[in-house]
Amino acid sequence: MRLCRPPVVVAVTEPILRVQSAVTGRDLVLLGWLADHGVLTTEQIAAALFPSVNFTQRRLRALLGLRVVDRFRPQRPDGGSWPYHWLLAQLGAEVIAAQRGEPVPRRDMTRQRRWQLTNRANLPHLLGVNGFFTRLAAHARTNPDAELERWWSAARCQQAGAFVTTVAGGRVDATALAYRPSVHPDGHGIFTDRHGSTAFFLEYDTGTEPLARLIDKVDGYHQLARVTGTLWPVLFWLPTAARERHLHEALSDARIGYPAATAVHHQPGRTAPANRPAPSPDDPAGPVWWLHHQPGPTLPLGALGTTVTARTRNAA
Repeated sequence: MRLCRPPVVVAVTEPILRVQSAVTGRDLVLLGWLADHGVLTTEQIAAALFPSVNFTQRRLRALLGLRVVDRFRPQRPDGGSWPYHWLLAQLGAEVIAAQRGEPVPRRDMTRQRRWQLTNRANLPHLLGVNGFFTRLAAHARTNPDAELERWWSAARCQQAGAFVTTVAGGRVDATALAYRPSVHPDGHGIFTDRHGSTAFFLEYDTGTEPLARLIDKVDGYHQLARVTGTLWPVLFWLPTAARERHLHEALSDARIGYPAATAVHHQPGRTAPANRPAPSPDDPAGPVWWLHHQPGPTLPLGALGTTVTARTRNAA
């Protein structure tokens, strides 16, 4: 009687093959965000993707064990350190490259990017920008009628043809395709909820730049709109209510016609005109947006797109 030999079991030695079966769809969203946007805090990740901070911490420790993410804790100026900040490890970069059909990044490139992210002087600014978008993602996670349809980084916005449009007949506008924006938004997104859909540019302001510099930025969006034919509002996410009032005064003095809206983050109590109720702090999806030259109360983010479109048609 001839005995059949048992099948030979070949161990999977390639790390990327081992981890691909261990990561979930939600993990891939997180890894993609880290690939595109650099650094996220535990709190930002928890709000945007998970039901609780404890659940988030357990999953992040598991991903750390799989060696697809890495973490660091920046030092506080007054002593001690901040909570964990998360970024992509080499294996995580390889997983995302495989998912997107892109070349595998070299180890020295990934290592250099990690060093740059952990040592950059403007890390608080980057985290502020990412915090804005993760709050929108958190709103969408807990509201079935809302969706953060697009989240582009500052680097993505600078690519040639980033805002190319397709005209009648499926033809591509060659001018827009070759155009590299001169303006440098901190991010670009499209947010949709029951109020409507708004495509926007984000300017995250820490209060260190003169207001004249913010006005100059609006001129750059004018130029971008002329080339691409897309009139998307620029959102100024500001640190104080006083700076918000002063910016609106400066926009009026400069006779700025491009749609610009403002809101205040980390606000203990926003001072605004009597017909503008104080909104909930740090909720960019809510009715916090003061659209320049728009009478009435502040608007939710989803309503800005419709309001800007209607105002443009009335002006024409």
